[in-house]
Order: sequence, then structure tokens, then C-alpha cells
Amino acid sequence: MTTLYDVPAEDLIEALTETLKDDDDIEAPEWTAVAKTGVDRELPPEQPDFWERRAASLLRKVAVDGPMGVNALKTEYGTSKQGTTRYRVRPHQKAEGSGSIIRTALQQLETAGYVETSEADGRRVTGEGRSLLDDTAGEVLSDLDRPELERYA
Repeated sequence: MTTLYDVPAEDLIEALTETLKDDDDIEAPEWTAVAKTGVDRELPPEQPDFWERRAASLLRKVAVDGPMGVNALKTEYGTSKQGTTRYRVRPHQKAEGSGSIIRTALQQLETAGYVETSEADGRRVTGEGRSLLDDTAGEVLSDLDRPELERYA
């Protein structure tokens, strides 16, 4: 049986994005047109399927590293921003990702039944979410034409 660990992350997230587009519970809020993805960004994302892609990425991230809370995910989706001096001699500083985007996407994944909240640990993937990830990974693996992955088929 194929699991989410057997396929490349980019391909799995791409396939999950297409699956989540059909789900009625995963829908971009109106404010995402003007919201930045982090404090170090200047503009909101321009991808038309940004919300579904971020939700798919969050689902995979919680499945692999979970249980995780919003603060841990803000660190994961943050970046290292350059110092703002003229010659850039200051050390890099960490910039966290947007907690509102992460929190809202996780709440929508909870409504869809893919993620659940644990009292002290944060959020973890449910059986339905794990099943979705593994089924999608199986589809991705069958679509890939790569000899190094044939041993998993």
C-alpha cells in the first residue's frame, strides 16, 4: 500500500489541491485577496488556487510532523528576511508566516473532517484525512513514470 511518504511532496500537494478544489468545506475567504502570507511579504499571493494549495500543504505538514499547533506552523511557513541596511551586513532575521491564513485553513480542514484538535498537542490528522492522503499518493504514484519509484507500486 502506498503512503504519503512514498511520493514527492510537490506532486502530492498538486494532486491534493485538485481534490480540495471539489470540496465544499475548503473555500477561500473574501479577505484573502488583500492578505499577505507573512510580515516580510509586500503583496498577497497571485496564484488563483492559493487557498486550496495552502490547505493541501498544511494537511500534509500536519500528517508528517503532527500534532502541531498554529505557532509551530507559523514558524514552518515563515522565511528568513534580509536586514534592511544599505549594504546588508546585518544578520538575517526570522519572519513568521500568517497565523490567520493557517488558522482559518486548519479550521476548514477540521470542518471537512480531515484534521482534529487535540487538547494539549495541537492539531492532528484524522483517519479520513490519512485515507485521503494515502489514496491520493497511490494515484500520484501510478501517474509518475519514474523508474526509482517502481518498487512501491
